[in-house]
Amino acid sequence: MAEVLLFHHAQGLTAGVVAFADVLRDAGHEVHTPDLFDGQTFDSIEAGMAHIRAQGFDELRARGVQLADAYRNELVYAGMSFGESIAQQLAQTRPGAKGALLFYSAIPVSGDWAFGPWPQDVPVQIHGMDHDPIFVGEGDIDAAREIVATAPDAELFLYPGDQHYFSDSSLPSFDPAATALLTERVLAFLARI
Repeated sequence: MAEVLLFHHAQGLTAGVVAFADVLRDAGHEVHTPDLFDGQTFDSIEAGMAHIRAQGFDELRARGVQLADAYRNELVYAGMSFGESIAQQLAQTRPGAKGALLFYSAIPVSGDWAFGPWPQDVPVQIHGMDHDPIFVGEGDIDAAREIVATAPDAELFLYPGDQHYFSDSSLPSFDPAATALLTERVLAFLARI
């Protein structure tokens, strides 16, 4: 079974993020869910992003990367939106990465924000909604397509809808049907790691 390091989104380590991790645990995987906000959760993406800006986006991302040092290198790195940036950095730069699960976000593999080309031996799945104003409207879908075009084992899954955190069961944005399909795909991915 796989060992996964899952980073939460901007609203924090919510009950829904923990519930998603528990589904993976129930399937036999070892899942770590570090809390980058020291127990704080936020009622909206905007409030969470304000907290991230106040703490410093780069500082929080660096903290997440540093937290990975507590675990072995041979992990699947997973991240939801804000946490995706940490997971993607680790998957692209930390030796021994076994895979990446990127939810609701993606960073280009070229340009100013890039961590370099996608590693040829690191499989990746990217999940987002096809009308999400953040994933689609802010260009993450283009970054996801760039990853898929350059990585030999990369998949982009689009779900019908306009919600950002659609697999967090503790939030109003939760979409049970999309989450069920996402979970099925994630479990198939982890089973082959």
